[in-house]
Amino acid sequence: MTVKATTPPLMAAPARTAYKRVLLKLGGEYLVGDGRYGIDPRAAERLATMLANAIRDTAVELAIVIGGGNLWRGDTGHKLGMEEAQSHYIGMLGTVMNALALQEALERQGIVTRVQTAIEMRQVAEPYIRRRAIDHLEDGKVVIFGAGTGNPFFTTDTAGALRAMEIGADVLFKATYVDGVYDADPRKVPEARKYDAISYLDVLNQRLQVMDSTAISLCMEHRLPLVVFRLEEDDALTRAIRGEAVGTLVGPGPDDA
Repeated sequence: MTVKATTPPLMAAPARTAYKRVLLKLGGEYLVGDGRYGIDPRAAERLATMLANAIRDTAVELAIVIGGGNLWRGDTGHKLGMEEAQSHYIGMLGTVMNALALQEALERQGIVTRVQTAIEMRQVAEPYIRRRAIDHLEDGKVVIFGAGTGNPFFTTDTAGALRAMEIGADVLFKATYVDGVYDADPRKVPEARKYDAISYLDVLNQRLQVMDSTAISLCMEHRLPLVVFRLEEDDALTRAIRGEAVGTLVGPGPDDA
């Protein structure tokens, strides 16, 4: 029998404002296309077109952290007997491959893009240098951060929250395949209820699968707003950048002070 999750009353959604500088967290699955794994240049082109349209419509300063789940997940090798840290490093290299694929697709759209990596590989990308990344953004370039935080045992969700704070982003966007945060998985619980807004603490206490707990805790500590939405909805990214009500806003609640 399906039982609907119980939740506290919904937090009222505060008014939103337009964002000038945004960190967008993407899963590597956006590059898969019709397959189950790998990088499909056609999927990269579709993604780059969505991003380029939003950039042209809003003149936003856009930074991106992309995951590597389409190629390798940190726990994949570990579950099969591989040393865990080594498996995580393989996953970090996968994110660099995705970053380079997305860079190439964006530049075919006429969007000047720089890839910076937390693990140095100067022949293909810049090393991560905070001030240089900010300079690129101020010059109108998109910056894609690869290799996560450069450390094993930290997810690209955490890398997204960390880089957002380092570059002074106004907001962290998390692109997903559902249209926001629900009190249960809407793919399994049809009557699951969507939040227009929810506090960091409620996300943590209810163990909602928004981002990992380290990333949410970082956002809460620094009061960085997080917007979770479905990227494929019509002009969703453009509307989110403009501060329109898209997806779910995760932010401070009455107990987060």
